[in-house]
Amino acid sequence: MWRYILQRLGQAFAVMLIVTFLTFLLLHLLPGGAARSALGLDATQAQIDAYNAQMGYDQPFLTQFGLYVQRLLSGDLGYSFRLNQPVADVILQRLPKTILLSLLATTLAVIISIPLGAIQAVYRNTKVDYAITGIALLAYATPLFFLGIIFIVVFSQWWPILPPQAPQGFTVAEILSQWKGLILPVVTLAVVALAAFTRYVRSTMVDNLNENYIRTAKAKGLSPSRVTIRHALRNSLFPVITLLGMYIPALFSGALVVEQLFNYPGMGLMFWQATQTRDYPILLASTLIVSLATVIGALIADILYAVADPRVRLSGGDK
Repeated sequence: MWRYILQRLGQAFAVMLIVTFLTFLLLHLLPGGAARSALGLDATQAQIDAYNAQMGYDQPFLTQFGLYVQRLLSGDLGYSFRLNQPVADVILQRLPKTILLSLLATTLAVIISIPLGAIQAVYRNTKVDYAITGIALLAYATPLFFLGIIFIVVFSQWWPILPPQAPQGFTVAEILSQWKGLILPVVTLAVVALAAFTRYVRSTMVDNLNENYIRTAKAKGLSPSRVTIRHALRNSLFPVITLLGMYIPALFSGALVVEQLFNYPGMGLMFWQATQTRDYPILLASTLIVSLATVIGALIADILYAVADPRVRLSGGDK
């Protein structure tokens, strides 16, 4: 088990090193260079030279990359001259809110998708299966911003029971204190994930229902509900663990649209505003954070999958 975990940790470290290098390379490929993007078009050559000397950009490329990694390890993600504050401070303020939004949306999607997928598998090729499949495909194909607009029109204008704008606040506690404003953003972000999870649970459960151990359980006289829940459904949830880990980047990209649409003060809205103002330090730091979250999500999924299924550990070389 530990050997398997160490292998995955090594792979995650290698991926993050490559992503960090590519992020640093993007910094140097910016129009006019990193100094011009940070100081603006009106910066003088003396200011640019002073900035390059301060950040170490006047040194060889590999030396610059080493200094960049040292700054990252110390928590220095750069400085936003447009916001006039360190990028790390901005992200620390916004990231918990995006994590809250993503966790609530994922939890809602999983809670609803597992029983829906199980129902589809049990009643496959029936009207119930076709109806849920049609709704799921429609939800999956609907653009996220259009779905959010529909929710705003229906539940904030036609039937005004929910606020059209997300909660505003500097802390997660302040956001949670205005919980009604969270409902529409969370549901909007959860719908697409719910559609994908439902189809995935259905597919894996249909495969499990056709396995020999299900026939053996039925032959022993176990009740249909026990066979379905304790055997088929339980084994069908293992692949969903992997899907959850790999769905993190999709949640962050969806959060960008949802946060901008509902004016939710998280990472997505910050990224959108940074693109409008060409705040490159914010954009590059956000890219690095999302990449890190993707790698961590895949790593956690691999470890949880190995804990749930010993065959994964054995195939990974853990004897």
